[in-house]
Amino acid sequence: MKGCGAVKQWGSWLQLRRLDWHRSRPVMSVVVGCFFFFFLFVLLSSRHGATVDPNIRGDDIPLQQGASHGHKQQSNGMAVTQRPGDITTRADSVGHQRRQPLCDFSDRRTDVCDLTGDIRMDANASAFIVVDQVGGANGPAYKVRPYPRKGDATSMGRVTEITVRTAADAGAAPRCTATHAEPAVVFSIGGYTGNLFHDFTDVIIPLYNTARRYGDVRLVVTDAAPRWLAKYGALLRGLSRHALIDLARAATAGEVHCFRHAVVGLRAHRELMIERERSPDGVGMPDFTRFLRRALSLPRDAPTRPGGATGSKPRLLIISRRGTRLLLNTEAVVRAAEEVGFEVAVNELDVAIDIVQVGRLINSFDALVGVHGAGLTNMVFLPPGATTVQIVPWGGLQWLARMDFGDPAEAMGLRYIQYEIAVHESSLKDKYPRDHEIFTNPTALHKKGFEFMRHTFLNGQDITVDINRFRAVLLQALQNLAQ
Repeated sequence: MKGCGAVKQWGSWLQLRRLDWHRSRPVMSVVVGCFFFFFLFVLLSSRHGATVDPNIRGDDIPLQQGASHGHKQQSNGMAVTQRPGDITTRADSVGHQRRQPLCDFSDRRTDVCDLTGDIRMDANASAFIVVDQVGGANGPAYKVRPYPRKGDATSMGRVTEITVRTAADAGAAPRCTATHAEPAVVFSIGGYTGNLFHDFTDVIIPLYNTARRYGDVRLVVTDAAPRWLAKYGALLRGLSRHALIDLARAATAGEVHCFRHAVVGLRAHRELMIERERSPDGVGMPDFTRFLRRALSLPRDAPTRPGGATGSKPRLLIISRRGTRLLLNTEAVVRAAEEVGFEVAVNELDVAIDIVQVGRLINSFDALVGVHGAGLTNMVFLPPGATTVQIVPWGGLQWLARMDFGDPAEAMGLRYIQYEIAVHESSLKDKYPRDHEIFTNPTALHKKGFEFMRHTFLNGQDITVDINRFRAVLLQALQNLAQ
């Protein structure tokens, strides 16, 4: 009977355990659930990688060279082809490997490398080296000519090639002789500089567009020309309060300048233009012309209105050309302009004159007249609201005139009039029969290339404007000033 009692005792104990289990089920469910969610959190966290310190800024992150394309030379000497539209990239050391641009070859006009980190300028090698000890290996070398006319072999052949590369070993990189807190902006004054139009469209305007956002920069120049630097010194000083760094002189002196940020190449848009919609800062041509007036101390920011309280007549400047595209009846144009109410002056505007003198002269006028050519670039110094009149030679050149000067003039806040000459106003009428294709279908001849256009339509004709036709243009220019 003892055995039966033992069985009854065991059954009572088991029944009590079952009762305890049912009572504790809610508690156990909570414990199991917490354990499950903890395990899931640990699993997902380990897959996501390192956490990011919220105090780290983009400039503080060491950069690593990633796989990329480029018109460049690999460290093993093998050439790597850059395809149009490619953007070479580098990765930083953050766990999720966020990609950042190194060199952008996608723009039709310019190549730009935007570098951040430990950057060393090896002047002897015409190179900028980004020391990247995180990457563990030297990256490929990228070749850039810092002048924004990359499709033009003639101009780019006059521009020093800059190498941009990464180096994994800081000890193998050149040692700094000077370290700068300001960003470097690297540009060339080779190419077509020396021509006023190209001075502005290829250098001055893109340089302003590139440098302005940084507030203060170190300007690094290649292919330096002392006369050019002297002429535009006031504008360069308006962009940087520091002495210019000449790459060639730095090489001779054995200098190694170091930066935390450098931009190799200039951000360029259309001819004589900063397109506000393409600018990260929303900068446009009115901002640029305002910079000119400030840097050159130009006094006027509005034109003279006809019939004003002072009784002064609006002033009109006729730009006289030498050599090609001459305005053969300039004196007749002067008389017509005076008759409609302008005070008139004629000037050849020597390109060697200091830009401060040129700027102050042009700023004193209210209207500018000239045949298509570099001299019209002087319109950048006119006060906002002034008028520019472009005389377009024969030859279907309306699109070129509009692109080079018409659109820029309007973007600057100027009034613009485009006067397209007729056949009887061109000296070509004395060279070709009237049934020649030059007169019947001039745009069809454009397919022969720009050199043909230059030789025939730009350098091959002079102009005698029809005063009866042109007087209406002068009247319109005067009326623009009254509005």
